[in-house]
Amino acid sequence: MEFTLQAKDTNSTARAGTITTAHGVIETPIFMPVGTVGSVKAVTQAQLKDEVKAEIILGNTYHLYLRPGTEVLEAAGGLHKFNGWDRPILTDSGGYQVFSLSNNRKLTEDGAVFQSHIDGSKHLFSPERVMDIQRSIGADIIMAFDECPPYPSEYLYAKKSMELTHRWLTRCVQRMSETEPMYGHAQSLFPIVQGSTYKDLRQDSAKFIADMDCDGNAIGGLSVGEPEEMMYEMCGLCCDILPADKPRYLMGVGTPWNILENIALGVDMFDCVMPTRNGRNGMLFTTKGVINIKNKRWATDFTPIDDGLDCHSSNFYTKAYLRHLFVANEILGLQIASVHNLAFYLHLVTQARTHILQGDYMQWKNAMIPVLKQRL
Repeated sequence: MEFTLQAKDTNSTARAGTITTAHGVIETPIFMPVGTVGSVKAVTQAQLKDEVKAEIILGNTYHLYLRPGTEVLEAAGGLHKFNGWDRPILTDSGGYQVFSLSNNRKLTEDGAVFQSHIDGSKHLFSPERVMDIQRSIGADIIMAFDECPPYPSEYLYAKKSMELTHRWLTRCVQRMSETEPMYGHAQSLFPIVQGSTYKDLRQDSAKFIADMDCDGNAIGGLSVGEPEEMMYEMCGLCCDILPADKPRYLMGVGTPWNILENIALGVDMFDCVMPTRNGRNGMLFTTKGVINIKNKRWATDFTPIDDGLDCHSSNFYTKAYLRHLFVANEILGLQIASVHNLAFYLHLVTQARTHILQGDYMQWKNAMIPVLKQRL
């Protein structure tokens, strides 16, 4: 994997670059649609390419390991061939899912023992096992196995958790060095900065992660309930330390305005379930503000969902028709809303990139955020 830094904004640490992988080039800043089980919910691969204009999608190690399982994925030739997506894929390590299963898992030095949410069977995720599973999945970018502490966390717990994540990372790096990719293309490991909302822990973790000299780096454990300003503060601390010549990935973030603020801090990559999850519930993000499409006010609004996007679904269907689909519980409504929201997110980061290249990102961001936040 190669990262090329192309431009920096004049009045912030926002930057534009390219990430070159075996499955294609990713232009940053980038938003990555979440395809947890090998599928972005309610969106086809053709729509991801043609309407959303996605350059990379996510898969999740925990879910893909449980179903369909590594035997099926290996027999298919990896996730790219299994789901027909020929562009880059990033796999989350499953650490966040283990964190969310706090009532059904036990952490030890060796790893995490957890119960399947499908059938209750017990499994062990060790750092080595998680690396092997991600090798089997065949992702271009794979994440180190970490523990994601909840918010709020006591200082001592956050410190012990961070240190465990660091010890696990050392084992992940070792395992990667002694194994080979399975499908003939390179795989890059991204470590994850932890430390909850404590400045000294975040700085210590960022330094430890930077010293590992991996192909890219991630910031985890944010957007888990802490105030937005605290997220920005922690993210800024990490970006100040993580190397500038490697991509920075802020995991699980977030709203359109969260993304723009964190781009200004130096983040290159984002993912979040928000565009699809909120879309399925009738919340649309648009170039003019936020819409609850279920509201009666849209019942006779025959204008396009959002004519500010280069997306068929956003331009072709009207707000009135989309509202009708939601009121009638038609599946097509979920699909249109999901495609639209993802297209909007990709449009937003593409616009951000354009303004970074022009050198006026901060002026554009500061003008855009109030528009994006307003409820229509």
